[in-house]
Formats: sequence, structure tokens, C-alpha cells
Amino acid sequence: MNVAFDHLPPHARVWIYQASRPLAEAELMPLLPRLAAFAEEWTSHGRQLAAAVQFLHRQFLVIGLDEAMAGASGCSIDASVRFVQELEQRLGVPLLEKSRMAFLHQGELRLLTRRELRAAIAAGEVQPDTLYFNNTLTTKAQLDDQWPAPAGQTWLASYFGA
Repeated sequence: MNVAFDHLPPHARVWIYQASRPLAEAELMPLLPRLAAFAEEWTSHGRQLAAAVQFLHRQFLVIGLDEAMAGASGCSIDASVRFVQELEQRLGVPLLEKSRMAFLHQGELRLLTRRELRAAIAAGEVQPDTLYFNNTLTTKAQLDDQWPAPAGQTWLASYFGA
């Protein structure tokens, strides 16, 4: 069952997938019916799931699930990954590749590998207050409250000698 993302409860589970580049409106708009259809059709062991799917910041695909109604099973999670792979093919843009971390730098999203992050920190381009999109968050409450968050307040704190 497709629900509005903002109607998901704070405990709803989320999965965040990061595109390798920002998507243009012309790329996103044709996807909206497909996102809604996936949320409407997604099931677990024959039970309909209360799900929401949206793109945030034109670069992050977020799937949300209210598990109070029905939880995700291994098969339903596999179905969501197949859906993400389908979107990758439609867009020609990786969404499942996880080697780059996203930072908000001077109003622009910047993707960095760990090696590039170390160099950016040394150059003063990424600092503890630089906003970081931690895509490993698991609940809507975390997404709402901690995404993005200052890098120094995340698991990246050790990179700053904290």
C-alpha cells in the first residue's frame, strides 16, 4: 500500500540508496508513477506492505516501510533490490554502489571515497561541521533528525581526531 512518506511513523524502517550524480527533473518526473506503483504492489508473504518511496535531494532514493502493519521478509527485501536495479537500468546511474560518501560542501553534494575524504580533511575542505549524509540510518526518525548531520557527530568523528 502506497503511503505518503511524511505519514510513515518515526519507527518506520528506511533504506537509502545514493545515485552517483544528481538527477535532473526530466529524469525524476517519469519515475514518479513507477515509485508509487512499487510502494502499492510491494508485499511480504502475500501481505501488503505500508510503504513509501521517494527521491530526496535529487540524488537519494529512500524506501520507507511501516513494519507495524507487516514486516519485510527476505523475499520482499530481494524484491526491493530488484526494483532499485530496475531504476539503475532506466536511469543509467548506479544506486547500489556504496564506496562513496556524500557531503554537502558549499551548497553542493560532493561524493568522496575514503581516500578522497582523508585528503579533503587534510586540505580543510571537509570539517567536523560539514554536513554528511549517513546512508546507513535505519529509521524514519533518524532520517528526519540526523540526515544530514555534522560529520563530526557521526561515525566519521575519528577522522577528525575526536
